[in-house]
Amino acid sequence: MTIPPDTKDWTWVLDRPCPECGFLAESLAMAELPREIGGWAQRWRAVLARPEVGVRAEPTVWSPLEYGCHVRDVLRVFDERVRLMLAEDAPSFANWDQDRTAVEERYDEQEPARVADELTLAAAALAVTFAEVPADAWGRTGLRSNGSEFTVESIARYFAHDAVHHLHDVNG
Repeated sequence: MTIPPDTKDWTWVLDRPCPECGFLAESLAMAELPREIGGWAQRWRAVLARPEVGVRAEPTVWSPLEYGCHVRDVLRVFDERVRLMLAEDAPSFANWDQDRTAVEERYDEQEPARVADELTLAAAALAVTFAEVPADAWGRTGLRSNGSEFTVESIARYFAHDAVHHLHDVNG
């Protein structure tokens, strides 16, 4: 069964706590972000080792495996975007259709151990990217395809919510 697309604009999580997962973006210290990313990756590794990782609790909600694939790809997309923001002045980001990616990449059929390894590698890469952001570069900007403007700092907080929220989704 097809998952209904998520059409919400989640940028509001930068301004207030998420009522579902409790994440408060402004409480995240940028100096701690690389360590946090590593911790989230370890929690995902545990989720992806569960025996029923590929089973959907409801037909219209991703399984933990599908969420893990999504988070792996989120890590990659955000690493690319942050690197672009650091290399170019106010770049525009290519649109990424997460729902189409899930179908085209057959998230539901991927090997959980491989996803865990890929997610861990992607997390390590993004952690390094954030660890190497120069102090004067956190305010550099980039534009999402819908016109939302991010700074390196705000995109870091936005990404962090995504990572925490999806761990919440899978009780990780």
